[in-house]
Amino acid sequence: MDKDIKEEIEKLTPRLVAWRRDFHQHPEVAFEEKRTSGVIRKYLENLSLPVASCGGLGLRAVLEGKPGGKTVALRADMDALPLVEEGDKEYISLNTGATHACGHDGHMAILMAVAKILSERKKDFSGRVVFLFQPAEELPPGGAEDMITDGALDGVDAVFGLHLWQGLPTGIVATIKGPMMAQSDNFTVTVKGRGGHGSMPHMACDTILVASEIVVACQSIVSRNVDPLKPAVVSFGAIQGGTVNNIIPTTVILKGTVRTFDPAVQTLIEGRLKDVVEMTAKAFGAEAALEYVPGYPVVVNDAAMADFALDVARKTLGPDRVVSIDPVMGGEDFAYFLKKVPGAFLFFGAGDGRSYPHHHPGFDIDEQALPPAALLLARLALEFLG
Repeated sequence: MDKDIKEEIEKLTPRLVAWRRDFHQHPEVAFEEKRTSGVIRKYLENLSLPVASCGGLGLRAVLEGKPGGKTVALRADMDALPLVEEGDKEYISLNTGATHACGHDGHMAILMAVAKILSERKKDFSGRVVFLFQPAEELPPGGAEDMITDGALDGVDAVFGLHLWQGLPTGIVATIKGPMMAQSDNFTVTVKGRGGHGSMPHMACDTILVASEIVVACQSIVSRNVDPLKPAVVSFGAIQGGTVNNIIPTTVILKGTVRTFDPAVQTLIEGRLKDVVEMTAKAFGAEAALEYVPGYPVVVNDAAMADFALDVARKTLGPDRVVSIDPVMGGEDFAYFLKKVPGAFLFFGAGDGRSYPHHHPGFDIDEQALPPAALLLARLALEFLG
């Protein structure tokens, strides 16, 4: 059967690329994936699969094999990022301000191919395959929890997800037993002082200066408060304040993110951020308030499922296609699925010849990764169902 599936996926390659490019040209950001959801729903219905809305714009389709057996779920995310795409590719985004800069367009195309392959083989296995197309992975609170609430994982024995990864050579597979991706929290700092003329700073309370001191002071939290053997990140991503050269603004807003793997470290950093922000501002005669919003939890792969997935990858693609990696500080709401049922999240290399990282306006994937990724996901489902 492996040979037949591989040959059929190779024949599907032009359609895989066409699907991916269509999604790439028509990106929709989190919670707005109306066209995307409609295209996928129509496709699944044409495969004679029952499709239900799940978690708003999300979709849940169930393929029934022979009676009995287990149930496995496969997930792809659908949303794009709020970026203006850069470059001159022929399939560049037609939706100004939205760009598939993380590979979700490829994820959808891959899962669509898997749905077709397995639908044509439903007499060859016992059990069920649940296809989950999820909205809003990129924007907390995300779409996974709402899908779970709507029954996405009802009756499911295991769940697998796959992420095209620019950081790996095309066709290379990697995953980790246990924690794989970090908890991703966000915070906002509001600094308030006394505005004034830039030529008379002594008559004002300079919020630009205070905000700058807060940014610098917060860099000591990881280096001086966190155990150096425990990974953690505190990064600022936005500073908003002022409008012209010679006016000191009354308010400055700072935005940032915290990434951790250990709940105790997360709690420590949250507490230290509050202290550093408030006390630094006070030292300069200003006020500052911290709003801290916990994000997606740590992506924790079930050890047995991770071993299983890597074993399938070796048998399907070859032992030289599987490598070891360290955990990454990126976040993923696939974590919520893994908190409910055993499963594994995999990285699938798609980086050959591509210069720009995930979330860059010039990001792109090597489309040669699409067929072997679809082959692996199909084999994971069939192997699990036995």
